[in-house]
Amino acid sequence: MKIKLKIWQCLFLLWLIILIVRFEQLINIYKLIFSWFILIIDDSKAALAQVNFDLADIFISGLLFILFPLIFFFFKKKLLFLFSRVSFASIVLILLVISFLFAPLITNRNPEFYKNIGMTKLLPPLSAVNVLHFEKENMQPITSLGKFISLRDEVAKKSFNDNIEYVDSTLANGKIIYYQKGIQKEIDNKNVIFENGKPLITSYTFYLGSDQFGRDVLTRLVYGARISLMVGLGSVFISLLIGLILGFLAGYTGGIFNTIFSRITDMFLSFPIIFLVVLILALFGNSLISVISILGFAGWMSLFKIVKTEVLSIKDKNYFISAKLLGLSKKQLLTREVLPVIIVPIVVNLIFQFGNVIIAESALSYLGLGLGENYPSWGSMIQSGQEYLSSAWWMIFFPGMILILTLLSANSFGLSLNRKLNPRLQND
Repeated sequence: MKIKLKIWQCLFLLWLIILIVRFEQLINIYKLIFSWFILIIDDSKAALAQVNFDLADIFISGLLFILFPLIFFFFKKKLLFLFSRVSFASIVLILLVISFLFAPLITNRNPEFYKNIGMTKLLPPLSAVNVLHFEKENMQPITSLGKFISLRDEVAKKSFNDNIEYVDSTLANGKIIYYQKGIQKEIDNKNVIFENGKPLITSYTFYLGSDQFGRDVLTRLVYGARISLMVGLGSVFISLLIGLILGFLAGYTGGIFNTIFSRITDMFLSFPIIFLVVLILALFGNSLISVISILGFAGWMSLFKIVKTEVLSIKDKNYFISAKLLGLSKKQLLTREVLPVIIVPIVVNLIFQFGNVIIAESALSYLGLGLGENYPSWGSMIQSGQEYLSSAWWMIFFPGMILILTLLSANSFGLSLNRKLNPRLQND
């Protein structure tokens, strides 16, 4: 018996799993949001001063998690693709989207977090370590700002935590004695959190292992998915704007404008554009904005040719000539007469372009020119894992597998979409 699972059912199942597993984390996030609004009422300047990228990320993820089922309920009649049957490609893309939207909820850990490297580095998948918890120092005053900071420190995970230690075992005898890789250490009882008369010790599992700095591979994969999607979507959007505008102008005006941009396009397509991208990034730096902009500029040529060819075939049609005689501007001609006709090849091209951008960003990070130095990136994870291939295979296997599955899924989705939207392919 085949399971006919729909896309919306898969999304709801993942949403429900996050709700159950991260319920306490969600409650703390909503408490933090409420505390921030209280702080705005008491001291708006202090509230705005507390806002940073990490805090905004948590707020947006928490609010989107509530809106997620509401959006489906109110717009389900317009989002017809949600009622399609899931495929392997759609499952992979769904997981990427969920990771992009809810990364702080999926993994309750900072991707750069490290602690006791000697205890945690190069741990194989499913390894568990004991966590000894200490009392927090420097308690905040009981004010709206103090309450907010205490909640923020609990919810927004930092890259380092002085209130825990990874240990092999502990002994309680006046002082707490704990062992790390056979090395004995001790700490006063008053600094340790006790539960039922015993030191509070929890367990943390590295489901996909850890890297050379003791960082969780699963957490870095989830946040790496956000970088890949952000770079892919941003670059594709830039390519769309450049290719659409230049292609329309070249096809509509013709003449010298068409000749110049056609020759420029042929020039860019005559050699691997990745060499130009590497040169520009090496000269001007590799910030997030620069990587997105350069990769977007490097991918407009194929879209330019598609749009120009379609416009050349459309501009002599009666309906297009009638629209010009009615006085429509070039912008109106593009949006009302051209886009509805060429939307199918454009969308399919953008999907394939999305896969190309992801592999390009990973290649740049592998070479040290991408975003791997500032953000978790699949390419940089592969680059660092190659040094430990014989002793820590998981460091290169999991990011490599995720990258391959993402590319295969994007290409498979593009081909299936092309078959559905192209009647000639449906009949073949």
